[in-house]
Amino acid sequence: MADLPDSFEGGDSGASTTYPMQCSALRKNGFVMLKSRPCKIVEMSTSKTGKHGHAKVHLVGIDIFTGRKYEDICPSTHNMDVPNVVRKDYQALDVVDGFLSILDDSGDTREDLRNPDSDIGKEIEKKLEAGDSFMVTVMKAIDEEAVVGIKPMN
Repeated sequence: MADLPDSFEGGDSGASTTYPMQCSALRKNGFVMLKSRPCKIVEMSTSKTGKHGHAKVHLVGIDIFTGRKYEDICPSTHNMDVPNVVRKDYQALDVVDGFLSILDDSGDTREDLRNPDSDIGKEIEKKLEAGDSFMVTVMKAIDEEAVVGIKPMN
């Protein structure tokens, strides 16, 4: 029997950050990796089969974190990477040194998420100063997380 180390340095569940999907199976409002960025598909068109055989799919996507627009063309039979996107709501508690203090449904507090520099970040600070109770929506894909929305508590 081989000697095993006494401890293991880190590790994760082994789940991939993306999975393959055939280009022709992608749909508008779905997600896809364009230029190595997770994007929401906003426009999609398929060209007819040409002289060289393959129908081509023209994809236009908006980066879910930065809002930048990306485009790509690929044969409809080829696979594209689709990011595993997780959306979760947290209760906003405070902003300390540019980082949000948020609470999830199990009662755990997180303070490792940066308050966005956009209008959403300004609105979060304004609502917290006013003493409002509200939820922030956090989106996670390819080891990146960001606040993408605000909604009132029900």
